[in-house]
Amino acid sequence: MNLIKKLSVLLLLSFTSQVTLAQSEFLVDTNWLEQNINDPTIRIIEVSVIPGVYERGHIQGAVNFKWHTDLVDTVSRDIVSKDKLQNLLQKSGINQEDTIIIYGDKNNWFAAWAAWVFDIYGVENVKLLDGGKNKWEAEKRALTPLATRAGAGNIQLTKTNNVLRARLKDVVAVANKESDFALVDIRSAAEYSGKIFAPEGVPELSVRAGHIPGAVNVSWGKAVNKDGTIKSASELKEIYSAAGIDGSKPIITYCRIGERSSHSWFVLKKVLGYDVRNYDGSWTEYGNSVGNPIINL
Repeated sequence: MNLIKKLSVLLLLSFTSQVTLAQSEFLVDTNWLEQNINDPTIRIIEVSVIPGVYERGHIQGAVNFKWHTDLVDTVSRDIVSKDKLQNLLQKSGINQEDTIIIYGDKNNWFAAWAAWVFDIYGVENVKLLDGGKNKWEAEKRALTPLATRAGAGNIQLTKTNNVLRARLKDVVAVANKESDFALVDIRSAAEYSGKIFAPEGVPELSVRAGHIPGAVNVSWGKAVNKDGTIKSASELKEIYSAAGIDGSKPIITYCRIGERSSHSWFVLKKVLGYDVRNYDGSWTEYGNSVGNPIINL
């Protein structure tokens, strides 16, 4: 009996260790998705921004959400409305109890944007494919050009959590030292210092270069491994704490238009469990607003 009890304890400790070592309940790896791809309760969404990427080949069962038109309001320069998102999800065959897996091109930046918007509107059971489409393709896993057909889903969006979203007034308060929020600029060091306006090959949307006073610079790329997967929680804590970001106070992330900062929002919120808001207006709004103080090194 004692031997049986010891074995039971060892098995329990082993299971507990595996759970503890899991990166995040909001992430799945490529192996897991490939093994569960035929599960009818798993719904997959590709968020692509480069035209034709989805059509040339996507993960089996994935529907395509176009960031430029499906997840933003192009007239008001806002996130998609709750009603439009619900309609899109239902047309994509997504039911209330389904598990949603999101992935995309561009380093999962826009997939993370979708995860952030879904969180705002209370969509549950949402996970990000760690490493995104780049990792899936690098591992030579199957892609299909065939469009995914889905019946109507029954998902209903009943909540809106705007606390996950920072506004211009919130970052202006940080710049004027009227707020205790930690502000994280996740752009490159060259963008942060004001040496460049935007990444190479990206259209410039601001008339000024630099960063918001009070912001520390932790580029989004510091949080990922070479294959695009998110680093371990212990590594992430070390990276962010070196810049003074330890979760002791609420955090606001920003970049140029809010997509890269969505990725850092996901890392800080979903992996580390910190209190984080994403400022989707980002430098495009702040840098173009009259009278806002900036720092240009």
